[in-house]
Amino acid sequence: MKENKFKAFLKRKDIEISAKRYGIEALGAMAQGLFASLLIGTIINTIGTITGVELFNTIGAFATAVAGPAMAIAIGHALKAPPLVLFSLAAVGWAANAQGGAGGPLAVLIIAIISTEVGKMVSKETKVDIIVTPAVTIFAGALLSLGIAPYIGWAANKVGDFIMITTEWHPFVMGIVVSVIIGICLTLPISSAAICAAFGLVGLAGGAAVAGCCAQMVGFAVMSFKENKWGGLIAQGLGTSMLQMGNIVKNPKIWLPPIITSAITGPIATCLFHFQMNGAPISSGMGTCGLVGQIGVWTGWIDDVAAGTKSAITGMDWFAMILICFVLPAILTWIIGALFRKTGWIKENDLKLDL
Repeated sequence: MKENKFKAFLKRKDIEISAKRYGIEALGAMAQGLFASLLIGTIINTIGTITGVELFNTIGAFATAVAGPAMAIAIGHALKAPPLVLFSLAAVGWAANAQGGAGGPLAVLIIAIISTEVGKMVSKETKVDIIVTPAVTIFAGALLSLGIAPYIGWAANKVGDFIMITTEWHPFVMGIVVSVIIGICLTLPISSAAICAAFGLVGLAGGAAVAGCCAQMVGFAVMSFKENKWGGLIAQGLGTSMLQMGNIVKNPKIWLPPIITSAITGPIATCLFHFQMNGAPISSGMGTCGLVGQIGVWTGWIDDVAAGTKSAITGMDWFAMILICFVLPAILTWIIGALFRKTGWIKENDLKLDL
């Protein structure tokens, strides 16, 4: 009886404990919060550095400073938080991100989810809701931030360091592994960008992640041009390859050409060109979506030159980025896709989108 009452209470509060809500909806929202703060702020700041216009640097600094609150509020919105809970998450996000250090995004994800659900539980349960709900939400988030955020951040940082160091040691194998896995995550209804941000993937591993994401987006865009024409090319190439998920469920074989391509371009990026992404970690998981992945690579070059770790941006740098992000994904996926069409693994309209 008590169990049934508790389930009814959770349903009334719209608290759904599921992998879909927390692992897909909340994670995807976190990436949007990061995009609207840290990422766009980094881009604006870079413009200021290049042009020498101080106003851009000032505005960019404003945007990057609120990454924690932006992530937490985005997560709360995805979890359908009431207004007082949603607004209180600004403080929670700031605390979790600050206490989480380099692994702040993962700390924000976990703590914002818990704080949101706790806040939802007490929301509108008392006559002094305007005091109780914000207080409970902020106290829950602040205490968790002080208690566990440093450990979450430490763990996320260590995982990211392990991936990046391993990629440096074994660029061929890890070039394949990182490229394929992050590329797959990009097309799945989860956020590859948030995953890269959570683990702080940059450097050689970041370059492999960019390669894998581009293989999926550009690959699907070109491979399905026969069915979707220019609209599909733009929607997938500059938008998201996630549009193909419905078709993938119907015929999983259509996913193989982009995956195979990512397994080829990943080690080419890491071994042949030593291709790195040293911008904001979220850019590693964005691919060609709004050209954010490429902007991230470029801002990384600017930062490396400013730091003295890179002498200059060369023609070979641009050649490598164009080849890995656009040319090879387009050519390789189209060739593999054509072979799949000839063998009957991909049939007419298997890649058709309802645009």
